[in-house]
Amino acid sequence: MLTITGHSRGKDFIQDHRTSEARDSDNQNITIGVPSRDARSQIEDPRPDGWAVHQAGCRVRRGAAALPKDLFVKLASLTAHHRVAWDVGTGNGQAAIGVAEHYDSVVATDVSAEQLRRAVPHPKVRYLHTPDAGADDDDLVAALGGEGCVDLITVAEAAHWFDLPAFYGAARRLLRKPGGVIAVWGYNYRVSPVEDMMSRFLHTTLPYWDSRARYVIDGYRDLPFPFDGVGLGKEGEPAGFDMEHEMAFPGLVRMLRSWSAVATARQRGVDLLDERVVRRLEEEWGGASLVRKVTFKAFLLAGTVRADDPA
Repeated sequence: MLTITGHSRGKDFIQDHRTSEARDSDNQNITIGVPSRDARSQIEDPRPDGWAVHQAGCRVRRGAAALPKDLFVKLASLTAHHRVAWDVGTGNGQAAIGVAEHYDSVVATDVSAEQLRRAVPHPKVRYLHTPDAGADDDDLVAALGGEGCVDLITVAEAAHWFDLPAFYGAARRLLRKPGGVIAVWGYNYRVSPVEDMMSRFLHTTLPYWDSRARYVIDGYRDLPFPFDGVGLGKEGEPAGFDMEHEMAFPGLVRMLRSWSAVATARQRGVDLLDERVVRRLEEEWGGASLVRKVTFKAFLLAGTVRADDPA
């Protein structure tokens, strides 16, 4: 099952040292059914380029979690039409393929030509390389069908790397009015039942994160999102949902090594995942051979263009 939760504002991660159980008590649950999906690839060292995501940024840490089918069912139920969708920072196309189950066509864009070459083909998905796209990129607008032609915009685990004013300007220009919806989501260190272990490791990485990563570390609670809410989170009050996934310890280590902060530390001569740290994590995990069913605590903001927006 996928659990959609309405999160309270709470405290910043650095100040909030309560147990995961105590933090979960802040939430009110709404439940809809969901199966998990296969894992996707991970890489490291995100560096933004314009509002488009750098080739690494759009995929950092997405590999560990599964995108639930019912998330796309819910998003599709919010749009008035189901003709065109735009998946931004698509990576290997996992979210785009989920969206394509509900829309006539999906344009999936990424700044990484390499990742697009690895993207999973789908008859409804058209992959586009957008190395220098911007809010006033007429070619991009034309590729998506023109102004006001996009029914749904999705951004999975990437929006925090964008030049947000420029990206939101493009979104307002492209979304259908009324009836178009934009949705951005992500996940972070909150992985049950090992959240406390993840929290302790995250503390060791904090000096090495890009400042924009604070948005995702704090669950998009401070991410600017100037759109009217549609019942799935709004600016300052993201909704939460659970993504279940089976993971072995080597997969956990690969996920942690994919964090850009871990890569940055390594470039500065600091190994945050040396043998001693990995051994301690393995003990807390329960052994190298143990496969755990884990739940990623994801967060979501969804909205529509405001009626008084000049765009």
